[in-house]
Amino acid sequence: MARPLEPLAKKIFKGVLVAEVASLLGSYYLFNKMNSSQDFRQTMSKKYPFILEVYYKSIEQSGMYGLRQQDQEKWLNSKNEESGH
Repeated sequence: MARPLEPLAKKIFKGVLVAEVASLLGSYYLFNKMNSSQDFRQTMSKKYPFILEVYYKSIEQSGMYGLRQQDQEKWLNSKNEESGH
């Protein structure tokens, strides 16, 4: 009786595999976009701060420090300029 379940198991496996690949590609795209655009990181800080935090922690784990501080300084300076200070 295990025979009728084999096609279902294959479909489930293929679905999980497609979902994993899509997730991997999406993660790579998001990381690459955050890595190359400070403006995009600012957008992420407003909409999805938890994702930006994961990004900062991952680059700090790889030994790259200071990006978080650079971003915060620039955003603070641009905010001060907008308010006329």
